[in-house]
Amino acid sequence: MHDYEGRGLKILAFPCNQFGGQEPGTHEEIIDFAKKFDAVGDGKMDFFKKAPVNGSDAQEVFSFLKQKLPWEDGTTDVRWNFAKFLIDHEGTPFKRYGSKTAPNDMRADIEALLKKKESA
Repeated sequence: MHDYEGRGLKILAFPCNQFGGQEPGTHEEIIDFAKKFDAVGDGKMDFFKKAPVNGSDAQEVFSFLKQKLPWEDGTTDVRWNFAKFLIDHEGTPFKRYGSKTAPNDMRADIEALLKKKESA
């Protein structure tokens, strides 16, 4: 996805420990782990502090996104780690993807939104 950085794609990471305890570390430990995979720094991913994405303590951004982009069955909760939300350049939620969707499988949608941004 880094080939889209120059065109305006921004990847925001929101660590959460609500899914099988897979993210138990502190913010600093999470960043150190991400650095091992070259995922942090120089315009790569922006990491937010670890916080819930489901329940009454969910981060506001997730409460908003889940309501705007419910699942086909009408439920809204994030079901597992690595769920993804694509938002256009104006901040409008566009599409939700499950945890099993690989980033490369989102390329057509990303490309369409970047073209929309470039023609605006």
